[in-house]
Amino acid sequence: MKNHLSLTDLNSALELRDLSDPAAGRHAMQLLLADVVAALERLWDVPSRTHRVNPLVATADNYDRLGYSPDDVTRDSRYSRHVSPTVMLRSHTSAGIPALLDSLRGELGYYDRLHVLPGLVYRRDAIDRTHVGAPHQVDLWRIKSRGLLGPSGLHSMMAAVVEAVLPAAEHPDVQWRATPAVHSYTAAGQQLDVLVTMRDGSREWLELAECGLVAAPVLRGSGLDPRRWAGLALGMGLDRALMLRKGIADIRLLRSANPEVQAQMLDLLPYRPVSGMPEVRRDLSLVLAHRSDADAELLGDLARAALGSDADVLAALEIKAVTTTAELPPAAVERLRMAPGNVNVLVRLVLQPLDRTLTDTEANRLRDRVYLALHRGMVLELIAG
Repeated sequence: MKNHLSLTDLNSALELRDLSDPAAGRHAMQLLLADVVAALERLWDVPSRTHRVNPLVATADNYDRLGYSPDDVTRDSRYSRHVSPTVMLRSHTSAGIPALLDSLRGELGYYDRLHVLPGLVYRRDAIDRTHVGAPHQVDLWRIKSRGLLGPSGLHSMMAAVVEAVLPAAEHPDVQWRATPAVHSYTAAGQQLDVLVTMRDGSREWLELAECGLVAAPVLRGSGLDPRRWAGLALGMGLDRALMLRKGIADIRLLRSANPEVQAQMLDLLPYRPVSGMPEVRRDLSLVLAHRSDADAELLGDLARAALGSDADVLAALEIKAVTTTAELPPAAVERLRMAPGNVNVLVRLVLQPLDRTLTDTEANRLRDRVYLALHRGMVLELIAG
């Protein structure tokens, strides 16, 4: 199912600052990206080219030409942001790859270059301290003619990226691993994870990137003969990489308006916590039409839209329980006036501004705005008065 973005929502998305772009102002994300690109240039002794591609892309480039099946679930409006039947806000920076490969059809001689495609991507996502609806991503594709690129080259690429993001001199205890993963536009796909030490001293594996050998059908789709052309492809979330590098626990800090935080977003030094504001929790008892509506990403997106300019106050949205009409006591069904097939969903909101303390009145008003946007039942339970 495809629902198209309103003009207001589209303009809001396009106005969001791209932290990876120097033209939009300085940010530590640009320094990190430069370190990664420089590491790969040294590894292969090849030049690089950075492409700043319009985030509005052909749906065919975002999906079809990268090998996604016509019925892939990610095409649904629950996960992607469609502007028209044929145009969308890219859900990954890989959407710029088909046009890039098309431009190489006329290359008849030896060719070897690293192509860098950074920028914002737009998707439905859960709300927590490590996810946002418009994260930053970079695609790093080494494209080569008249030469082989295989698994050993991919392994070297992963090692170089880990060292660039988490230098051993600064993060001596970091380990990494590669596990098999399936991607529609690569062969021998891998997921790159790093083992990092959390603030509480625990150790945890976190995904850093996805990568693989460029799949032959993707090359053929641009008129490039896989017997002559080869490639290595790696996609990485820049927000996660920067948070790991600087030791940042909350993704909202990357865009914080707090001067003390902003000053720390101009370098790659470890983050020094700024006095934190207390969090406020509010629980919602929602009635939704179907169990499939009880989706954290869908509800999170609706909550962000409802809060508008206040969306950065929402630190987390957690689904605590989902109960069908048949599972509830008759008295509860009657009180909520639920219909057969409806579900009662208990949701917890964590509200925490980065620069001030919320009053109870403010928190209740924010809670009610989210409640009205998510609740589909006949009985309203508002608390702001």
